Amino acid sequence: MPEIYHEFEPAGTVLAYDQAGADRGNALKTTKELAAYDADARAGLAYLTSHPACTGRLGVLGICIGGHLAFRAAMNPTVLAATCFYATDIHKRSLARGMNDDSLDRIPEIKGELLMIWGRQDPHVPLEGRRLVQAALDAAGTHYTWQEFNGAHAFLRDEGHRYDPELALTCYRLAIDLFRRKLGDGDQRAIATSVQ
Repeated sequence: MPEIYHEFEPAGTVLAYDQAGADRGNALKTTKELAAYDADARAGLAYLTSHPACTGRLGVLGICIGGHLAFRAAMNPTVLAATCFYATDIHKRSLARGMNDDSLDRIPEIKGELLMIWGRQDPHVPLEGRRLVQAALDAAGTHYTWQEFNGAHAFLRDEGHRYDPELALTCYRLAIDLFRRKLGDGDQRAIATSVQ
């Protein structure tokens, strides 16, 4: 799990799940350069690939801003699967300094499979925003699964009033299923394609 604000905070810093922590995280989100987010993803993927326990099959998972960063990490050709939980800011193009990211434009670079999970009651990614992202994925011919649930933003976070443990369990199961299929011993879609 990379520390996305390592340029600004000491190693090991955990921003509290309160207003001050949210304010600091949101300020840093638009302070960091977009290229630095992408460089962090490439460095993390390279580290994993070099690890002796790595099979060479890479997947990423992210929640909130991490969902957006997992989405961007999936633009690396080595990523076979990505799970993005309520990925913020894709529809607004507002990640990083300048608040003008190119995530929607770079969707054709995603070659692996995506699992996009959203909360219908999430004010950070309203229906219009979700439809914009979905239309861009469709236009690019991206291989993805789209799930929307009755849940608020942060329904996976196991603290706070929005946490929904049953919904979280359902969503984690979906992510595990994707990773088993794409990163495990048998990708049925790939096997069927190569046999023909």
